[in-house]
Amino acid sequence: MPGEPVDREGERSTEPSRAFLREYWDWVAVALFLLVTVDMLTTMFAAATLGAEAEANPLMRWALRRGTPTLVVVNVIVVVLATVFFYGLREMLGRTPDRYRRSFSLLVEAWLGLLVVVGLGVFANNLSVVVLGASFV
Repeated sequence: MPGEPVDREGERSTEPSRAFLREYWDWVAVALFLLVTVDMLTTMFAAATLGAEAEANPLMRWALRRGTPTLVVVNVIVVVLATVFFYGLREMLGRTPDRYRRSFSLLVEAWLGLLVVVGLGVFANNLSVVVLGASFV
């Protein structure tokens, strides 16, 4: 199965390989890029179009009202917390007994995929606000 850890002989490994775990970090980076960087930039443009009151997320609405430095600090805190959370999750995966590891890996992969899909949805919605002047939701 693609992404499944294998040893040097191509056999299934019981330990997650470094490359396998690195791939998870790549997906975390994509999700964070979409959910933090792209969202922050498009939210700023959307707020310029409709005002901060149109922001659905109360934390982001609060940060928008206080200015760009506050918005950036809130987003940096979110990135740090998400990174620490995922590091802990990755460590748990590495210590998960063999019989549960594949199921846990699938759950982590589904969660990461969902984060990317949500990030794309948020981007599309913000882009709709900026270009069309109206939200999808």
